[in-house]
Amino acid sequence: MEFIQDYGLFLAKTLTLLFAALVLFGTLVALATRGRERTREQLTVKRLNDRYRDMERTLKHAMSGGRAAKKLVRQFKKESKAEEKARDENRPRVFVLRFHGDIRATHVDNLRQEVSAVLTQARPGQDRVVACIESGGGLVAPYGLGAAQLARLREAGVDLTVAVDRVAASGGYLMAAVANRIVAAPFAIVGSIGVVAQIPNVNRLLKRHDVDIEMHTAGQFKRTLTVLGENTPEGREKFKQELEEIHALFKGYLKRYRPALDLDKLATGEHWYGEQALPLGLVDELATSDDLLMGLSKEADLYEVHYQKREPLARRITLAVEGAIERALHRYSV
Repeated sequence: MEFIQDYGLFLAKTLTLLFAALVLFGTLVALATRGRERTREQLTVKRLNDRYRDMERTLKHAMSGGRAAKKLVRQFKKESKAEEKARDENRPRVFVLRFHGDIRATHVDNLRQEVSAVLTQARPGQDRVVACIESGGGLVAPYGLGAAQLARLREAGVDLTVAVDRVAASGGYLMAAVANRIVAAPFAIVGSIGVVAQIPNVNRLLKRHDVDIEMHTAGQFKRTLTVLGENTPEGREKFKQELEEIHALFKGYLKRYRPALDLDKLATGEHWYGEQALPLGLVDELATSDDLLMGLSKEADLYEVHYQKREPLARRITLAVEGAIERALHRYSV
């Protein structure tokens, strides 16, 4: 038992020193790079029809040989010129967005810029958006903001489809549920409609080593559960109450966009695979995003919109440190 206590104290000291070193390193880098690095923003747009056409032509050319291959090259050039001349400006357009979520939903800032860009060009009732979402969920507020960004498209009258190839669970499903239609791969994971929170507490370890923790608050529930202090039954009860309130908000949001869901049955925190989710109404169709987009490319012009903001090195280090701390200490996640 004494060995475990000594090891716990050693681990706490090591983590403290490591955190201090990271903060010091980040500060030094910030001072060294101040004024040298500038934030760079870039919005890129790719026409996916061209990508699919080039893939087809490359394979077709590779399967031909000799004179046939040369003839194909000339044919491709003629076809490209004819396509440019015949391009119809009134043809439906599909804007493709891709969201890869982590616990902090750090790509939400990119998503909000992409949605804003699309709304400057999308024609309500004629153009569509396909959002490919990959996320197992994370912190409540960032994922709530992600869902709100996608909701802007629906409120503007732009049809929204969400495609899920691997996972859109918890906060990821909160975002997906905003769509007019959800398309999922057969083994994609969806659902997990619940809220989870966990906080380590080392108060007993500190007491054994005669370490006192003082915390002063104004407001009875300014703090409920803490890492260092002694938790109370009242604090635990309030903490659980807050979890239930967030869960109720989660269910209410889903009910607004997918009213047919049986949330008494589905809002248990469980997840389902695409094949199982379809009869439950969690998704509307089984298909991969590749099949969906290639099918749409035959009747519409597809444009993949990607916004990227490159942060200075000092800022990236700071974000990494903040993310590590939040993953260890933050309370609520969906």
